[in-house]
Amino acid sequence: MNAYRHVVQYYETDKMGITHHSNYIRWMEEARIDYLSQTGLSYARLEERGLLSPVLSVSGRYRHVTSFPEEIFILVSIAELRGVKLKLAYTMHNAAGKLVFEGESEHTFLNRELKPVRLKKDYPDLYEALLSGMENPEEAS
Repeated sequence: MNAYRHVVQYYETDKMGITHHSNYIRWMEEARIDYLSQTGLSYARLEERGLLSPVLSVSGRYRHVTSFPEEIFILVSIAELRGVKLKLAYTMHNAAGKLVFEGESEHTFLNRELKPVRLKKDYPDLYEALLSGMENPEEAS
């Protein structure tokens, strides 16, 4: 998959001129939307089919500061796809290739009635789209 490119905006920085820590979570969401679109599994398509994908958890490790107007390249990968849970991993690098952030987010899939959905069983085409983005699809269940 292609990396998502984000340019640090001036308003994303704090009084010290560095990116405020909360913005990395937003960038993870931007990159996740882009990644899923690249697999053919856009959020619009999910919602059209009656699926929701709430966030269960988010974690991150800040490795190096960023500032306006740096370019940040975000790689997303599927770390885990099991049952009703999807875990994504994020690595962010600046244009010089320096690692600036690593993170993970966990998600689930729900129907309109907010009941858990097993993609593999209930939406096999969507499950296959996610598998196409995995490095080791044999690890999914």
